Amino acid sequence: MSTSPVVTRTDLAGLELLGRGKVRDLYRIPGDDERLVIVTTDRISAFDVILPNGIPDKGRVLTAVSEFWFRKLASVVPNHLITANVDEMPEAVRRHADVLRGRTMLVKKCEAFAVECVVRGYLAGSGLKDYRATGRVCGIPLPAGLRESDRLPYPVFTPSTKADVGEHDENIDFGRMAKIVGTDTAAKLRDVTLELFQKAGDFAESRGVILCDTKFEFGTVGGQITLIDEALTPDSSRYWDAKMYEPGKSQPSFDKQPVRDWLEASGWGKKPPAPELPPEVVRETTSRYREIYKRLTGQDLR
Repeated sequence: MSTSPVVTRTDLAGLELLGRGKVRDLYRIPGDDERLVIVTTDRISAFDVILPNGIPDKGRVLTAVSEFWFRKLASVVPNHLITANVDEMPEAVRRHADVLRGRTMLVKKCEAFAVECVVRGYLAGSGLKDYRATGRVCGIPLPAGLRESDRLPYPVFTPSTKADVGEHDENIDFGRMAKIVGTDTAAKLRDVTLELFQKAGDFAESRGVILCDTKFEFGTVGGQITLIDEALTPDSSRYWDAKMYEPGKSQPSFDKQPVRDWLEASGWGKKPPAPELPPEVVRETTSRYREIYKRLTGQDLR
């Protein structure tokens, strides 16, 4: 398996850096107030700490998976993607094509909502911890006796706040979300989130993959609700192999699970600085990212 050079940071002359997230670098094209450039690096974080290693091909997988879902789900809700082809971007971007190709999106500038729209179809992660403690997930009552990884009777919408780098998202109930974005907008975001999850989950199932949960971000472009940031990537979603699915225990997932598992076993205290990942953990993580792209799209990452 050949991989591309690792990119953990970009500094692009001729473009204005607006910020760096855990994974993405955001740029403005001077003189252009309608569009932004999102560069998805190979940075990886765990437990809200950015690790010293990059994961080869991670940024390219996240970009390609987002592009795939943006196009497939465009009939449900508009999205901010203009193009992911660097050759179709302005000259100020094209001059950095060697670094940016395959990991960059030119997108419409939008006004983002200050919430993340999370939907869960199975009992896992923080939802499992909440259920074990309260019999609910983010305040939503569920039947007694559910096991880890059980499919929920119906997908549940569990919004959260959007945290800055190094901070934790906070699960909130629908009432608090309504206070942040307005009742009508909250209802629209909930409904479109559930519809996106249903359509994506059905498609993933046809490819032998279970979509356990995911989170979306939305904004407005010209007053219209628009899907932004990333879409159903292995960073924002939990994907399981349908053939290996066994409720009652944790499931292997197509994401950075090898990183989390190694860090948990390393004795690291989950505070900066993080230890450097061994080469075999890096290789296995790259393999999982590339595999979910292939499973969903039917193609190898090029």
